[in-house]
Amino acid sequence: MTNREAYIILNMLPGIGPARLAALLSFCGEPAEIFRCSVRDLATVQGISEALAEKIVNWERFVRLQHELDLAERGGVQIITRDEEEYPELLSTIHDAPICLYVRGRLPDNISSRSLAIVGTRNITTYGQRMARHLAESAAFSGFTVVSGLAYGVDAIAHQAALDAGGDSVSVLGGGLARIQPQEHVPLARAIAEHGAVISEFPMEFSPTRHSFPMRNRIIAGLCRGTLVIEAGLNSGSLITASFALEQGRTVFAVPGQADNPQAAGCNRLIRQNAILTETFDDILEEFDFLPGFGRAEHLIREENAAEDFFANPEEESSLSTESQKILEILQKGDASVDELSEQSGISAGEIISALIGLELLHRVRKIGSNYHRLR
Repeated sequence: MTNREAYIILNMLPGIGPARLAALLSFCGEPAEIFRCSVRDLATVQGISEALAEKIVNWERFVRLQHELDLAERGGVQIITRDEEEYPELLSTIHDAPICLYVRGRLPDNISSRSLAIVGTRNITTYGQRMARHLAESAAFSGFTVVSGLAYGVDAIAHQAALDAGGDSVSVLGGGLARIQPQEHVPLARAIAEHGAVISEFPMEFSPTRHSFPMRNRIIAGLCRGTLVIEAGLNSGSLITASFALEQGRTVFAVPGQADNPQAAGCNRLIRQNAILTETFDDILEEFDFLPGFGRAEHLIREENAAEDFFANPEEESSLSTESQKILEILQKGDASVDELSEQSGISAGEIISALIGLELLHRVRKIGSNYHRLR
């Protein structure tokens, strides 16, 4: 068995994700070596139960490797594993980088240097449509690859506008490439594959689930230098993408909306919490001068110095929302997940996520793995 085959098998095995793979590689060294270990040895690895170890050793009962390879070949899909040169450099830097990427089309050469995620609500307004189209077209005209999720609303408009402007686009799916959802966007997916790529971390026939869509959001953010949110409610999945972007050290942009429009509440809150207010693409171009590869190191130093001054300012501390202050009090006692913060504070998970995004933007907290911890 080759390392490439081992990666594909591990990606297809239920229960194996980036975290467990990291533990297995730490123990075994190389992917192929994992399948040369006994159940007893594998069960000593942190996070690997005896039942999961048996699945790994007896993988042929659960994974049809040749069927998967044949299916990918018939569909014109390239499978890229972590160790391969084609794997996007920027995506490889996130702590939970996908084990494999299934790619239909071609990843643009600038995907790790000049790319922008554009996300937002499915229930888009006329104003949101106009802004999504304008900003996606401007991104394409400026030589940026537009990355989104092929969903209704902002995603579809951003993809189509980038293509109409003659630019490249990349769509990240929440299911396998043989299970494209929504079905109405299959023609759009074909067009994207001709001028960019449609990608997924999931096996070819994996059907999307309510958990797989948030998982794909980390890839949308991880592929890009910045994430732009256009119209998002307070419980929008786009705020999850923004949270992933912050966790990964990327920049978040947000388009302001009408105060009485519920679909604008998420963006307006992001802006209050220090996301970069975006009215035209010039606002993004100015910030990209400071992004990684564009001289951002000095910018980060300035931000960190400003953050230290902020910590020492009691007036700024008192200006935080009640929710943010409660979160900081809890995190002072130790790291905690969103669910734990919600349980201890009595605040809904949606409000916790929104407040955490603001605290990340202010460099008050940082997310590592599934837990947040307070920066001191």
